[in-house]
Amino acid sequence: MLDLKFIRENSELVKQAIANKNEKADIDKLLELDEQRRKIIVEAEELKAKRNKVSSQIPQLKKAGEDVSGVLAEMKTVSDTISELDDKLRKVDEQLNDILLYIPNIPHNTVPVGKTPEDNVIVREWIPDGFSFDDDRKFSDHIELGKKLSILDFERGAKISGSGFPLYTGKGATLERALINFMLDVHINKHKYSEVFPPFLVNKESMIGTGQLPKMAEDMYHIEKDDLYPIPTAEVPITNMHRDEVLNEKDLPISYVGYSACFRREAGSYGKEARGFLRVHQFNKVEMVKIVKPETSYDELEKIVSDAEDILQALKIPYRVLLLCTGDLSFSAAKCYDIETWSPAEKKWLEVSSCSNFEDFQARRAKIRFKKEGGKKPGLVHTLNGSGLATSRLMVSLLENYQTIDGKIVVPDVLQKYTGFQIIE
Repeated sequence: MLDLKFIRENSELVKQAIANKNEKADIDKLLELDEQRRKIIVEAEELKAKRNKVSSQIPQLKKAGEDVSGVLAEMKTVSDTISELDDKLRKVDEQLNDILLYIPNIPHNTVPVGKTPEDNVIVREWIPDGFSFDDDRKFSDHIELGKKLSILDFERGAKISGSGFPLYTGKGATLERALINFMLDVHINKHKYSEVFPPFLVNKESMIGTGQLPKMAEDMYHIEKDDLYPIPTAEVPITNMHRDEVLNEKDLPISYVGYSACFRREAGSYGKEARGFLRVHQFNKVEMVKIVKPETSYDELEKIVSDAEDILQALKIPYRVLLLCTGDLSFSAAKCYDIETWSPAEKKWLEVSSCSNFEDFQARRAKIRFKKEGGKKPGLVHTLNGSGLATSRLMVSLLENYQTIDGKIVVPDVLQKYTGFQIIE
């Protein structure tokens, strides 16, 4: 959430930022309500001051034997007016908050202005030794490989739950578990994150805190009877661990990593894009979350990206890093890098990680503050997260890049101690 005072003082900048993000929000209506709110507060405060002053005089008037019935009647009118103003203020505050919740974060000044993913900027590529984009072998895609090797069963997954709910079987299930455990171990032991295993269902306040609600309600699953939401990412429960808390400056930065299943409705029709793992409603992800001091947040963003890249370099899978343009940024992000891996069968890059700095946007919504040493008033932290990594599309690239000419899968060296086998055949 943006600061109302900031919007008031920088309304044109905010309007341009909203347009650059391809979003919509009624800033003029917000400013009109803000003006009403301030007038109501001034009027109410003046009446409360008058009531307090007169109320303190009434005992003296009574003691002097004067008739105070007229004064009491006047104060009754003043009190009724104050109640009306307080009620009016509550309604204006609700309208203000409703608009504020739909205003996206402002892109950082280093984010390129653009409308579509084609305007994203390639920052770097990493290609393992011996890899060639010109390999003219006929690569089987992950669906063919999964079926042939009995490691993925999309048909039975659809029978159990519906389209977009994959079923891992045999060595495929073991490989998926190996990936998750490997990534957690790297982030915990090498990158020094603290592990969290969060709940997979969260309340409405948690979804509001990290920016999924109300803006993206259509993309979320909702259990109406209990008013709980299956999480779209572990970012939600992990960030909300510190909702409504004041942290100590000496404890920052805080770095968490956690595994979770992720659930997304992804409303809409995508045709070929929905095949297999390319677009799913349930997937597994290892998530990195950082809570930091504002002045260090952009350095921490680069660290998160580097930590995600470490995984892919260890797996020896080709990848590239993109700096997202304004039009491709998420609602809550101020700056974001995507990491994409190469699919030789699809002959395209597939997103496996997004690493974002939200600055104080989530912290203001979730009321996560920190007490500065020697400071009187707590300040807002900055929050960041990054996929480290999502396994579904990573599995596509892994299976396709590690297939042999005769259709076997070689397990990457770093995963073999987790799988207990070297070949899937």
